[in-house]
Amino acid sequence: MRDLKYLLAYLMPISAVLALYQLGPWSWASVILAFGILPVLEIFTPMSVENTPDGLEASRARRIFFDVLLYANAPLLFGIVGWYLWVVTHDALTLQEWLGLTLSVGIIIGADGINVAHELGHRSRRAEQCLAQAMLVPALYQHFFIEHNRGHHKNVATLEDPATARFGETVYAFWFRSVFQGWRNAWLLERDRLFKDGKPVWSLRNQMIRFQLIQLLYLAVIAYLTGPFGFVSAVAVGVVGILLLEIVNYIEHYGLQRKLLPTGRPEPVQPYHSWNSDHELGRIFLYELTRHSDHHFKATRKYQILRHLEQSPQMPYGYPTCMLIALLPPLWFHMMNPVVREARNAVGYPV
Repeated sequence: MRDLKYLLAYLMPISAVLALYQLGPWSWASVILAFGILPVLEIFTPMSVENTPDGLEASRARRIFFDVLLYANAPLLFGIVGWYLWVVTHDALTLQEWLGLTLSVGIIIGADGINVAHELGHRSRRAEQCLAQAMLVPALYQHFFIEHNRGHHKNVATLEDPATARFGETVYAFWFRSVFQGWRNAWLLERDRLFKDGKPVWSLRNQMIRFQLIQLLYLAVIAYLTGPFGFVSAVAVGVVGILLLEIVNYIEHYGLQRKLLPTGRPEPVQPYHSWNSDHELGRIFLYELTRHSDHHFKATRKYQILRHLEQSPQMPYGYPTCMLIALLPPLWFHMMNPVVREARNAVGYPV
Protein backbone atom coordinates (compact mmCIF):
# COMPACT_ATOMS: atom_id res chain seq x y z
CA MET A 1 0.00 0.00 0.00
CA ARG A 2 2.88 2.38 0.65
CA ASP A 3 3.78 2.24 -3.03
CA LEU A 4 0.46 3.90 -3.91
CA LYS A 5 1.97 7.17 -2.71
CA TYR A 6 3.50 7.57 -6.18
CA LEU A 7 -0.03 8.09 -7.54
CA LEU A 8 0.21 11.54 -5.97
CA ALA A 9 2.56 12.47 -8.82
CA TYR A 10 -0.49 12.48 -11.10
CA LEU A 11 -1.79 15.55 -9.27
CA MET A 12 0.58 17.51 -11.49
CA PRO A 13 -0.98 16.54 -14.85
CA ILE A 14 -4.43 16.72 -13.22
CA SER A 15 -3.69 20.33 -12.30
CA ALA A 16 -2.86 21.06 -15.95
CA VAL A 17 -6.14 19.44 -17.04
CA LEU A 18 -8.00 21.71 -14.60
CA ALA A 19 -6.09 24.70 -15.96
CA LEU A 20 -7.09 23.91 -19.54
CA TYR A 21 -10.70 23.10 -18.66
CA GLN A 22 -11.49 25.94 -16.27
CA LEU A 23 -9.26 28.73 -17.63
CA GLY A 24 -9.41 32.04 -15.77
CA PRO A 25 -7.42 31.95 -12.51
CA TRP A 26 -7.26 28.16 -12.85
CA SER A 27 -4.87 28.66 -15.78
CA TRP A 28 -2.12 28.95 -13.16
CA ALA A 29 -3.03 25.69 -11.38
CA SER A 30 0.17 23.76 -12.13
CA VAL A 31 2.33 26.76 -11.26
CA ILE A 32 0.58 27.18 -7.90
CA LEU A 33 0.84 23.46 -7.15
CA ALA A 34 4.51 23.11 -8.10
CA PHE A 35 5.88 26.33 -6.65
CA GLY A 36 3.29 27.35 -4.09
CA ILE A 37 1.59 24.40 -2.46
CA LEU A 38 4.44 21.86 -2.63
CA PRO A 39 7.15 24.10 -1.09
CA VAL A 40 4.80 25.00 1.79
CA LEU A 41 3.75 21.40 2.39
CA GLU A 42 7.37 20.24 2.39
CA ILE A 43 7.99 22.43 5.43
CA PHE A 44 5.39 20.48 7.39
CA THR A 45 5.78 16.98 5.95
CA PRO A 46 8.54 14.59 7.00
CA MET A 47 11.75 13.57 5.34
CA SER A 48 12.50 9.87 5.03
CA VAL A 49 15.89 8.19 4.93
CA GLU A 50 14.38 4.71 4.75
CA ASN A 51 15.80 2.44 2.04
CA THR A 52 14.44 -0.72 0.48
CA PRO A 53 16.02 -3.68 2.31
CA ASP A 54 18.78 -5.31 0.26
CA GLY A 55 16.91 -8.59 0.06
CA LEU A 56 13.84 -6.94 -1.47
CA GLU A 57 15.55 -4.71 -4.04
CA ALA A 58 15.49 -7.23 -6.89
CA SER A 59 11.80 -8.05 -6.55
CA ARG A 60 10.82 -4.40 -6.10
CA ALA A 61 12.83 -3.42 -9.20
CA ARG A 62 10.85 -5.96 -11.25
CA ARG A 63 7.39 -4.75 -10.21
CA ILE A 64 5.49 -3.64 -13.31
CA PHE A 65 3.45 -1.17 -11.25
CA PHE A 66 6.37 1.25 -11.11
CA ASP A 67 6.97 1.01 -14.86
CA VAL A 68 3.30 1.59 -15.69
CA LEU A 69 3.37 4.74 -13.58
CA LEU A 70 6.07 6.06 -15.92
CA TYR A 71 4.53 4.84 -19.18
CA ALA A 72 1.17 6.48 -18.40
CA ASN A 73 2.85 9.88 -18.47
CA ALA A 74 3.38 9.63 -22.23
CA PRO A 75 -0.30 9.84 -23.31
CA LEU A 76 -0.92 12.41 -20.60
CA LEU A 77 1.98 14.53 -21.86
CA PHE A 78 0.94 14.50 -25.51
CA GLY A 79 -2.75 14.84 -24.66
CA ILE A 80 -2.13 17.91 -22.49
CA VAL A 81 0.17 19.54 -25.07
CA GLY A 82 -2.37 18.87 -27.85
CA TRP A 83 -5.24 20.25 -25.75
CA TYR A 84 -3.16 23.32 -24.90
CA LEU A 85 -2.50 24.02 -28.58
CA TRP A 86 -6.19 23.67 -29.34
CA VAL A 87 -7.22 26.02 -26.53
CA VAL A 88 -4.68 28.76 -27.29
CA THR A 89 -5.64 28.81 -30.97
CA HIS A 90 -9.43 28.43 -30.63
CA ASP A 91 -10.39 30.26 -27.42
CA ALA A 92 -10.26 34.01 -26.86
CA LEU A 93 -7.72 34.00 -24.04
CA THR A 94 -6.47 36.95 -22.07
CA LEU A 95 -2.72 37.46 -21.83
CA GLN A 96 -2.83 36.27 -18.21
CA GLU A 97 -4.64 33.08 -19.22
CA TRP A 98 -2.18 32.35 -22.04
CA LEU A 99 0.78 32.97 -19.75
CA GLY A 100 -0.67 30.80 -16.97
CA LEU A 101 -1.46 27.95 -19.37
CA THR A 102 1.95 28.21 -21.01
CA LEU A 103 3.75 28.00 -17.67
CA SER A 104 1.46 25.22 -16.44
CA VAL A 105 1.90 23.07 -19.55
CA GLY A 106 5.62 23.87 -19.61
CA ILE A 107 5.86 22.48 -16.08
CA ILE A 108 4.21 19.27 -17.31
CA ILE A 109 6.72 19.05 -20.17
CA GLY A 110 9.54 19.38 -17.63
CA ALA A 111 8.23 17.25 -14.77
CA ASP A 112 6.25 14.57 -16.62
CA GLY A 113 8.06 14.75 -19.95
CA ILE A 114 11.78 15.36 -19.55
CA ASN A 115 11.98 13.94 -16.02
CA VAL A 116 10.22 10.69 -16.94
CA ALA A 117 12.21 10.50 -20.19
CA HIS A 118 15.35 10.83 -18.08
CA GLU A 119 14.37 7.76 -16.04
CA LEU A 120 13.38 5.72 -19.09
CA GLY A 121 16.47 6.80 -21.02
CA HIS A 122 18.65 4.92 -18.55
CA ARG A 123 16.80 1.65 -19.16
CA SER A 124 18.34 -1.04 -21.33
CA ARG A 125 15.21 -2.02 -23.25
CA ARG A 126 14.95 -0.48 -26.71
CA ALA A 127 11.22 0.25 -26.38
CA GLU A 128 11.76 2.28 -23.21
CA GLN A 129 14.60 4.23 -24.78
CA CYS A 130 12.41 5.03 -27.80
CA LEU A 131 9.63 6.18 -25.49
CA ALA A 132 12.14 8.40 -23.68
CA GLN A 133 13.21 9.98 -26.96
CA ALA A 134 9.58 10.59 -27.96
CA MET A 135 8.78 12.24 -24.63
CA LEU A 136 11.60 14.74 -25.19
CA VAL A 137 10.05 16.03 -28.44
CA PRO A 138 7.58 18.55 -26.88
CA ALA A 139 10.55 20.11 -25.08
CA LEU A 140 12.54 20.23 -28.35
CA TYR A 141 15.33 18.67 -26.29
CA GLN A 142 16.01 15.24 -27.75
CA HIS A 143 19.76 15.83 -27.63
CA PHE A 144 19.42 15.42 -23.84
CA PHE A 145 19.21 11.67 -24.47
CA ILE A 146 22.76 11.75 -25.84
CA GLU A 147 24.43 14.39 -23.71
CA HIS A 148 22.97 13.27 -20.40
CA ASN A 149 23.68 9.55 -20.74
CA ARG A 150 27.06 9.71 -22.46
CA GLY A 151 28.30 13.13 -21.40
CA HIS A 152 26.89 14.27 -18.08
CA HIS A 153 27.24 10.93 -16.30
CA LYS A 154 30.85 10.69 -17.39
CA ASN A 155 31.87 14.28 -16.69
CA VAL A 156 29.60 15.25 -13.78
CA ALA A 157 31.20 17.52 -11.16
CA THR A 158 34.05 18.51 -13.50
CA LEU A 159 34.67 21.59 -15.61
CA GLU A 160 33.99 19.44 -18.68
CA ASP A 161 30.32 19.09 -17.77
CA PRO A 162 28.00 21.90 -18.86
CA ALA A 163 25.25 20.56 -16.57
CA THR A 164 27.33 21.03 -13.40
CA ALA A 165 26.91 24.53 -11.92
CA ARG A 166 30.14 26.22 -10.85
CA PHE A 167 30.59 27.67 -7.38
CA GLY A 168 29.32 31.27 -7.48
CA GLU A 169 27.62 30.88 -10.86
CA THR A 170 24.10 32.30 -11.12
CA VAL A 171 21.30 30.17 -12.47
CA TYR A 172 20.87 32.64 -15.34
CA ALA A 173 24.47 32.30 -16.50
CA PHE A 174 24.15 28.54 -16.02
CA TRP A 175 21.03 28.35 -18.19
CA PHE A 176 22.84 29.90 -21.13
CA ARG A 177 25.98 27.81 -20.73
CA SER A 178 24.27 24.49 -20.07
CA VAL A 179 21.74 24.75 -22.91
CA PHE A 180 24.18 25.70 -25.66
CA GLN A 181 27.19 23.67 -24.53
CA GLY A 182 25.00 20.63 -23.93
CA TRP A 183 23.63 20.83 -27.48
CA ARG A 184 27.14 21.26 -28.89
CA ASN A 185 28.48 18.36 -26.80
CA ALA A 186 25.75 16.06 -28.10
CA TRP A 187 26.94 16.74 -31.67
CA LEU A 188 30.55 16.02 -30.66
CA LEU A 189 29.57 12.80 -28.90
CA GLU A 190 27.73 11.57 -31.98
CA ARG A 191 30.60 12.59 -34.25
CA ASP A 192 33.09 10.65 -32.12
CA ARG A 193 30.81 7.60 -31.95
CA LEU A 194 30.42 7.46 -35.71
CA PHE A 195 34.13 8.04 -36.34
CA LYS A 196 34.92 5.15 -34.01
CA ASP A 197 32.45 2.88 -35.83
CA GLY A 198 33.74 3.95 -39.24
CA LYS A 199 30.36 5.41 -40.22
CA PRO A 200 29.69 8.72 -42.03
CA VAL A 201 28.86 11.61 -39.70
CA TRP A 202 26.55 13.43 -42.11
CA SER A 203 23.97 10.70 -42.51
CA LEU A 204 20.81 9.47 -40.82
CA ARG A 205 22.99 7.20 -38.71
CA ASN A 206 23.72 10.37 -36.73
CA GLN A 207 21.15 10.58 -33.93
CA MET A 208 21.53 14.34 -33.72
CA ILE A 209 20.53 14.76 -37.36
CA ARG A 210 17.53 12.49 -36.82
CA PHE A 211 16.54 14.35 -33.68
CA GLN A 212 16.68 17.75 -35.39
CA LEU A 213 14.55 16.45 -38.27
CA ILE A 214 11.99 14.95 -35.88
CA GLN A 215 11.71 18.18 -33.92
CA LEU A 216 11.44 20.29 -37.08
CA LEU A 217 8.72 17.97 -38.37
CA TYR A 218 6.89 18.27 -35.03
CA LEU A 219 6.94 22.08 -35.26
CA ALA A 220 6.04 22.04 -38.96
CA VAL A 221 2.96 19.90 -38.31
CA ILE A 222 1.92 22.19 -35.45
CA ALA A 223 2.41 25.28 -37.63
CA TYR A 224 0.36 23.69 -40.42
CA LEU A 225 -2.49 22.64 -38.13
CA THR A 226 -2.61 25.60 -35.73
CA GLY A 227 -0.94 28.51 -37.52
CA PRO A 228 1.75 30.93 -36.37
CA PHE A 229 0.36 31.41 -32.86
CA GLY A 230 0.22 27.67 -32.27
CA PHE A 231 3.82 27.42 -33.46
CA VAL A 232 4.95 30.20 -31.09
CA SER A 233 3.02 28.62 -28.20
CA ALA A 234 4.56 25.20 -28.87
CA VAL A 235 8.03 26.73 -28.74
CA ALA A 236 7.12 28.67 -25.59
CA VAL A 237 6.00 25.61 -23.59
CA GLY A 238 9.10 23.75 -24.77
CA VAL A 239 11.32 26.57 -23.51
CA VAL A 240 9.56 26.52 -20.13
CA GLY A 241 10.18 22.76 -19.89
CA ILE A 242 13.85 23.26 -20.79
CA LEU A 243 14.36 25.97 -18.19
CA LEU A 244 12.67 23.80 -15.57
CA LEU A 245 15.05 20.95 -16.38
CA GLU A 246 18.07 23.21 -16.29
CA ILE A 247 17.20 24.77 -12.95
CA VAL A 248 17.01 21.21 -11.58
CA ASN A 249 20.42 20.55 -13.13
CA TYR A 250 21.67 23.74 -11.49
CA ILE A 251 20.72 22.72 -7.95
CA GLU A 252 21.69 19.05 -8.32
CA HIS A 253 25.46 19.61 -8.46
CA TYR A 254 25.97 23.26 -7.56
CA GLY A 255 29.54 23.93 -6.45
CA LEU A 256 30.55 20.26 -6.16
CA GLN A 257 33.68 19.08 -7.94
CA ARG A 258 35.64 15.86 -8.29
CA LYS A 259 39.30 15.81 -7.32
CA LEU A 260 41.89 15.42 -10.04
CA LEU A 261 44.06 12.34 -9.64
CA PRO A 262 47.84 12.39 -10.31
CA THR A 263 47.02 11.00 -13.77
CA GLY A 264 45.11 14.18 -14.54
CA ARG A 265 41.80 12.31 -14.66
CA PRO A 266 39.00 13.04 -12.18
CA GLU A 267 38.32 10.65 -9.32
CA PRO A 268 35.44 8.17 -9.78
CA VAL A 269 31.98 9.59 -9.19
CA GLN A 270 31.06 9.36 -5.51
CA PRO A 271 27.82 10.00 -3.57
CA TYR A 272 29.20 13.34 -2.37
CA HIS A 273 29.24 14.73 -5.92
CA SER A 274 25.46 15.31 -6.02
CA TRP A 275 23.03 17.15 -3.77
CA ASN A 276 20.32 15.01 -2.24
CA SER A 277 16.93 15.76 -0.76
CA ASP A 278 14.95 13.24 1.27
CA HIS A 279 11.83 15.43 1.46
CA GLU A 280 9.05 12.96 0.79
CA LEU A 281 6.79 15.06 -1.46
CA GLY A 282 9.54 16.15 -3.80
CA ARG A 283 10.69 12.56 -4.07
CA ILE A 284 7.19 11.41 -5.06
CA PHE A 285 6.41 14.17 -7.56
CA LEU A 286 9.80 13.82 -9.28
CA TYR A 287 9.93 10.01 -9.20
CA GLU A 288 12.84 9.96 -6.74
CA LEU A 289 15.02 12.25 -8.84
CA THR A 290 15.93 14.00 -5.60
CA ARG A 291 17.87 10.93 -4.47
CA HIS A 292 20.36 12.02 -7.04
CA SER A 293 23.57 10.77 -5.45
CA ASP A 294 22.56 7.14 -5.77
CA HIS A 295 21.39 7.74 -9.32
CA HIS A 296 24.88 8.91 -10.28
CA PHE A 297 26.50 6.18 -8.23
CA LYS A 298 24.58 3.57 -10.26
CA ALA A 299 22.63 5.07 -13.16
CA THR A 300 20.81 1.84 -14.03
CA ARG A 301 19.16 1.61 -10.58
CA LYS A 302 15.41 2.11 -11.03
CA TYR A 303 13.79 5.04 -9.28
CA GLN A 304 11.79 2.93 -6.81
CA ILE A 305 14.95 1.47 -5.23
CA LEU A 306 17.17 4.55 -5.15
CA ARG A 307 18.79 4.83 -1.72
CA HIS A 308 19.57 7.45 0.86
CA LEU A 309 23.37 7.45 1.19
CA GLU A 310 25.01 8.85 4.30
CA GLN A 311 27.93 10.25 2.30
CA SER A 312 25.70 12.42 0.11
CA PRO A 313 25.36 16.12 0.98
CA GLN A 314 21.80 17.18 1.79
CA MET A 315 20.03 20.27 0.50
CA PRO A 316 18.58 22.56 3.17
CA TYR A 317 15.10 22.33 1.60
CA GLY A 318 13.28 20.20 -0.93
CA TYR A 319 13.83 20.59 -4.66
CA PRO A 320 10.76 22.81 -5.37
CA THR A 321 11.81 25.28 -2.67
CA CYS A 322 15.45 25.27 -3.75
CA MET A 323 14.44 25.88 -7.36
CA LEU A 324 12.59 29.03 -6.28
CA ILE A 325 15.49 30.23 -4.12
CA ALA A 326 17.93 29.67 -6.99
CA LEU A 327 16.06 32.33 -8.99
CA LEU A 328 17.27 34.87 -6.40
CA PRO A 329 21.07 34.54 -6.64
CA PRO A 330 21.99 36.58 -3.51
CA LEU A 331 19.65 34.46 -1.39
CA TRP A 332 20.85 31.25 -3.07
CA PHE A 333 24.52 32.07 -2.46
CA HIS A 334 23.77 33.07 1.15
CA MET A 335 22.05 29.72 1.74
CA MET A 336 24.22 27.36 -0.30
CA ASN A 337 27.79 28.66 -0.38
CA PRO A 338 28.51 27.86 3.30
CA VAL A 339 26.97 24.41 2.80
CA VAL A 340 29.10 23.84 -0.30
CA ARG A 341 32.25 24.82 1.59
CA GLU A 342 31.32 22.44 4.41
CA ALA A 343 30.62 19.59 1.98
CA ARG A 344 33.87 20.08 0.08
CA ASN A 345 35.95 20.49 3.23
CA ALA A 346 34.54 17.20 4.47
CA VAL A 347 36.10 15.36 1.49
CA GLY A 348 39.34 17.34 1.50
CA TYR A 349 38.68 19.40 -1.60
CA PRO A 350 37.92 22.94 -0.37
CA VAL A 351 36.63 25.71 -2.59
